Amino acid sequence: MFLTYHPFSSPSKIASTDEFKDLVLASGLQTIQLEYQVLKKPHPATLIGIGKIQELKQKLVEQKADCIVFDCPLSGVQIRNLSQEWQAVRVLDRHQLILDIFAQRATTYEGKLQVQLARYLDEMPRMVGAWMSSLSRQGGGIGAKGGLGAKGPGEKALERDRRVIQLRVKKLRQRLEKVRLARNFRRKKRQRNKIPSIALIGYTNSGKSTLMNALTQSKVPVKSLAFMTLDPITRQIYLPNISKAVITDTVGFIQNLSPHLIEAFKATLEESADADILLHVIDLSSPLMKQQIETVNQLLDELNWDQKPCLHIYNKMDQAPKEKAFQVNVYPKVFVSAKTGLGLNTLRQKIADLIMRQHTESVELYFPKRDEKYIYSLDRIATICRKESSSLGTLCYVHIQASQLAEWKQFLVKKTF
Repeated sequence: MFLTYHPFSSPSKIASTDEFKDLVLASGLQTIQLEYQVLKKPHPATLIGIGKIQELKQKLVEQKADCIVFDCPLSGVQIRNLSQEWQAVRVLDRHQLILDIFAQRATTYEGKLQVQLARYLDEMPRMVGAWMSSLSRQGGGIGAKGGLGAKGPGEKALERDRRVIQLRVKKLRQRLEKVRLARNFRRKKRQRNKIPSIALIGYTNSGKSTLMNALTQSKVPVKSLAFMTLDPITRQIYLPNISKAVITDTVGFIQNLSPHLIEAFKATLEESADADILLHVIDLSSPLMKQQIETVNQLLDELNWDQKPCLHIYNKMDQAPKEKAFQVNVYPKVFVSAKTGLGLNTLRQKIADLIMRQHTESVELYFPKRDEKYIYSLDRIATICRKESSSLGTLCYVHIQASQLAEWKQFLVKKTF
């Protein structure tokens, strides 16, 4: 049984209710009731006032709910006090809900390490005064033995737990650093081989995995749930005039994403950070499309990815009203439906064009008469801008991938034109 509670700082934010309900659904919890309250000033000890606490207590009993989720961050003190008021009811905030979803989705060694680290980083600030049975007041109060500064057994235990968690965080970071170095080695190898890399980014549940499957003929698991993809998945993609390229599907973004999650998933996010091109997948059918774009753009700024070449892919065009396309003012852009295949050929060409600008060299290749037969093969994998023929042979002005140039070095005359 499940009861959600959604306090808003302003009535305009009620539009995000559907997203909150999607998160609850993705966590496997059942929604019984959704509550709203506009808070002018949150209570430092309980977030909500005593009247609302008693009202919700009654509803929790009536609905036989065993969990309540707040769509906002809670401090350790607030969680402790609310848990005491509602007894056996589990109290979660938005960050903990997302962490629960991540914990369920993590299947790889790396993913589990990252979720564990994020949990510890999220837990440490909440430990201040968050103990249900803290004895520090008994041992360190005014008039107690040792005076005001004495440390009681509860406080000592709290410090011990902090040290234990700090030690675990240190070990997890060391393990993740090894994972990061291994990923970095693979990326460097691709860079040495001059293989273009592409990263799919975007709001959670915007259709990135479906698009990945459509572009690479893969079978990445797909569900209409938030954060279905947690661990990065890399596949080879075939593009016009590009011999080889790889594309990576990564974890989706969401508004108010915990900084602890971003820190813990740094090794994963580096897959996108080192990509040559970003494909920002946008759900054209979502009523919150503009807010989702702003959220992703804000995270791109925070991660210093805003200068990377980025193609905006408006997905689910088959599900969106036709007039929605006229509200789009972000470029470069392309409209697709990953589910039906609409616009995918145009998308492939646009990706190839972006790669060609970054990963091609302008060269002059001269083919003697006896070798002119190879021009046909060249035309299949490169762009021949123009040809100059003579009685002795043909000079071709070509845009060619850097990784392919070595195969044609015997005909190379000049590297730029």
